[in-house]
Amino acid sequence: MRMNKKIMALILVLALLAFGIWWWRGDKAASAPAVPPTPSQKLNVVASGYVAYTLLKQIGGERVQPVMLVPPGTEPHSFEPTPGSIIAVSGADLFVYVSPRVEPWVKDILKGISQVNALEAGPSLKDQDPHVWMTPYGALDMAQRIEKALIKADPAGKEYYKARYKQFEEDIKALHDDFKQGLADCQSHAVVHVGHLAFGNLAHAYGLEFRALTGTSHQGEHSVQKLADLVRFVRQNKVQAVFTEEMISSDLADTVAQETGVRVLPLYTVEEISKRDFDSGITYTDYMRRNLHNLKEGLKCRV
Repeated sequence: MRMNKKIMALILVLALLAFGIWWWRGDKAASAPAVPPTPSQKLNVVASGYVAYTLLKQIGGERVQPVMLVPPGTEPHSFEPTPGSIIAVSGADLFVYVSPRVEPWVKDILKGISQVNALEAGPSLKDQDPHVWMTPYGALDMAQRIEKALIKADPAGKEYYKARYKQFEEDIKALHDDFKQGLADCQSHAVVHVGHLAFGNLAHAYGLEFRALTGTSHQGEHSVQKLADLVRFVRQNKVQAVFTEEMISSDLADTVAQETGVRVLPLYTVEEISKRDFDSGITYTDYMRRNLHNLKEGLKCRV
């Protein structure tokens, strides 16, 4: 009789232990978050530079494995592809670039590959500023092209991509409204840029006058005469700040500032990114809000 009691006690302990293990595992399983796709399950997408890369991440989310060809800190217009660039594109499920006008080296890559699923996300007419993403709705048009290309390459992710595009659309609407309101009442409307013609579309969209030192490329000529003309314009129009690009030397902008006594503020093209910003995962809207803040400062806008 005594042995039976010991056996019964042991059975009871084992039963309680088994129940505890079952409860703990069941509770953990119920509360565990959804596991994202593994790298082998994700869509392998190569982006030309940061413009395509950041929009691709915005729409693709966890279903894409993005690779960027132009390294952080590299001037994107004059980038020279390596053999590794061609290998990366040829093995991709999708290659997203802005346009041959912005990235002329893309033609060399595509010329060497017989079959590739490529998307030109930011086309523009020959007489237009090719920096189409420098307005919120220009970026939205690019994002929509990317959304459609991702759905074609990955039909199973259709609803996922559509939902992320919809959220980006809401973000763009809010960004546009903030630009419209923030730049509506300013002491100056002259955006004097000691850099290349990357911000013409942005200035035109919000009723500003844009004047740049060089053309649509970083490689544009900036002669002494052009610099003197810019200094004269700043003085005659009582401009209180000049703008420069985040990744180019500030020497020319500093020269203008010394000659005129104005402030120098950065503007961001999104296409050229620092290693620090890349590692922190800065987004398109983050950059554009930096631009809005600096434009409001430089143009003395009332909010």
